[in-house]
Amino acid sequence: MVVDEYVQVRPGAGLAPFVAVYSGYRQRGVAPMRHLGLPSPYLTMILTLDEPLVMAAHPDPRQRPGSYDALVGGLHLAPAVIIHDGRQSGVQVALRPLGCRALLGVPAAELAGLDVDAAALFGEAAVAEIREQLCAAPDWPSRFALLDDTLRARLTDRRVRPEIAYAYHRVTGGASIRSVAAEVGWSGRHLTGQFRAEVGLRPKEAARVARFDRARRALRPDRPIAAVAAAHGFADQSHLVREFRALAGCTPSEWLADEFAFVQALGLPVTAESSHD
Repeated sequence: MVVDEYVQVRPGAGLAPFVAVYSGYRQRGVAPMRHLGLPSPYLTMILTLDEPLVMAAHPDPRQRPGSYDALVGGLHLAPAVIIHDGRQSGVQVALRPLGCRALLGVPAAELAGLDVDAAALFGEAAVAEIREQLCAAPDWPSRFALLDDTLRARLTDRRVRPEIAYAYHRVTGGASIRSVAAEVGWSGRHLTGQFRAEVGLRPKEAARVARFDRARRALRPDRPIAAVAAAHGFADQSHLVREFRALAGCTPSEWLADEFAFVQALGLPVTAESSHD
């Protein structure tokens, strides 16, 4: 019997500043797969339901391959490689960098470029409990409601400095570092240092990843790559191809050929109708 389920929703009330989206997945009897975990504007938390998550390669090549029951991955500038043998299931949480302090108790910078066993952040007992509850839940809405409750219970009043929060939204939206520094009353050097200490990427790197992510989500087999490049601020198609090679290790065409079906299910922006509020 083949099972191939993908569900994506927004988090419940009050969690939007901290979490972008939940994704649930369950596959059985499908072809073995190699999936690229590409740089994105979000940290990633994965809680498996059955089989462990097998990381064939991490963004930081100094990290050895391994398997995880639960993982938190920081912002990164290189792809991770995930493999499965035709069976995988779990829930994935896209964490906003500016919400990392409130949810995880550490700035996003402490996790930059790393994949960390979630037990190191939440504790083994807490991870075991939430995974047990997720496995016992009867359906995806119930699992997402459990995530809502768990994450709300972890929220603290730890917040990012308002200047950094403002700068993050401005530079990832396309504003220049110089103009944003002037707007917050800091020098460019001071902004870069404070930004990196909180987020884990320099402002230019965060802006680069955000632009790449927007372009990557706009790719379709029937849409010219040149049109995507033009719509998302790249000088031309060659510029976008170079960025893909640098950040994904492949061209847009190669990525589409290998992973579009997977990304169509899990990686596209959630719609308002998908919310479970």
